[in-house]
Amino acid sequence: MKKIDEEKLRQIVGDANIKTDPSDLYIYGSDSSVHHAMPWAIVRPKTTEQVQGIMRYANENLIPVIARGGGSGMCGQTVPVMGGIILDMKGMNKILEINLEDVYCRVEPGVVDDDLNLALKPHGVFFPPTPASSRIATIGGEIANNASGVRSVKYGATRDAVLGMKVVLPNGDLVNLGARTRVEASGYQLHKLMVGSEGTLGIVVEATLSFVPIPEFRCMGVANFNTLKDAGDAIGSIMASGAIPSMLELVDDVAIKAVNKTMNLGLKEVAAALIFEADGMVKEAVDYEINKMKAICQKHNGEDIYASYDPKERDKIFLGRKSLFPALSKYDDNLASTALADDMAVPYSKMAEMAGKIHEIADRHNIVMTAYGHCGSGCMHTKILMDTRRKDQWESARKAITEVYEYVRSVNGTTSAEHGIGLSKAESFKIEKADSLHLLSLIKKAIDPNNILNPGKLSQAPEDWVTATNLRYSVNC
Repeated sequence: MKKIDEEKLRQIVGDANIKTDPSDLYIYGSDSSVHHAMPWAIVRPKTTEQVQGIMRYANENLIPVIARGGGSGMCGQTVPVMGGIILDMKGMNKILEINLEDVYCRVEPGVVDDDLNLALKPHGVFFPPTPASSRIATIGGEIANNASGVRSVKYGATRDAVLGMKVVLPNGDLVNLGARTRVEASGYQLHKLMVGSEGTLGIVVEATLSFVPIPEFRCMGVANFNTLKDAGDAIGSIMASGAIPSMLELVDDVAIKAVNKTMNLGLKEVAAALIFEADGMVKEAVDYEINKMKAICQKHNGEDIYASYDPKERDKIFLGRKSLFPALSKYDDNLASTALADDMAVPYSKMAEMAGKIHEIADRHNIVMTAYGHCGSGCMHTKILMDTRRKDQWESARKAITEVYEYVRSVNGTTSAEHGIGLSKAESFKIEKADSLHLLSLIKKAIDPNNILNPGKLSQAPEDWVTATNLRYSVNC
């Protein structure tokens, strides 16, 4: 382990903003993934100048730097596989400007998504990506992973809302990327390159984001299906019909059983359910979209079809989906819900087949897997439920993940829809991007020649995710 000059770091950020106690280091060594590795120091900057000072020090001394927000990443993006400094960006949490006339806001990277939307709400606008972890996810982390959420089908992912940013490069230089305008046609779109780069190219210290009006009307509906094929056919037909859902979510029988057990919701335990929503400024337009989606669900054998404008009814419809992630941990008291083959994207026409394939693979390997997600965006989520005390279950999970992603690639899908690559998905990512990995490496080397920014991720990530780090479980795999 390389020695950190604590005194030098204290000169940059002050005594209160550096931590080296082993208990602090241990906590910061993991995110929401299965991975863990110990950093050497935790540093919490409050200003751009402090970030620049830290980067200059780290670059001169070849010390890895890993930027971290709320720690809600599922794939190990902020786990310090090579040690180094965890740069805790939550101290830079100011909303710098809300410009209604020019339809943008400027924020620091530590601003929490829900806090930003709370500030925007009185102005009648919102920042739409809104991942499920919006209560803790920071804007910097959302940019790093190109996060999105349930309304991405209509409003897009984080990349679609980023107009520009200020970035500190590995050598400490500050650069302005993008613009404050809706369109920009000047050369390479470097600000878009930073989105999804998982902290491997620069430290975002300010972001300029677009927002959209809060719709006057929202109507949400649900339809039950006795087969995954019928649900999948409904998804494909809705997206091919010209309908513009603001939400289109799939949940399978495992997910339904989990939320019923945990929350006693009394949901009908069918093969799959679709939750659909339309929003807009004109009620008649919303009615048109909802009625179109209801008719398509009925055509594909949907049952118990119901929709409502009432906020309480909408909350009731969405409660199971909203609570699904924690509920999965209660599906079976002997099984832990692990984020491994966590998300992927496939063409709309393959959503039902993807869900069926997940269940088939899980059954064959004696584990439980669920299939749910933002099907209107082609995004499928899954969690592996297994006995983490057993080595054979980890081996089964390893085989299952490989087979899941083999299928994804076979139908021209992609390894990650919104959660990024980190460590957990490195194997599939490298296979999928085999003919362009050298380009990623060239870009990385050009911007970060000393390889200090989040090393060991993306094109550098180890293919064996099990042995890449310590695991946050008792089994030594």
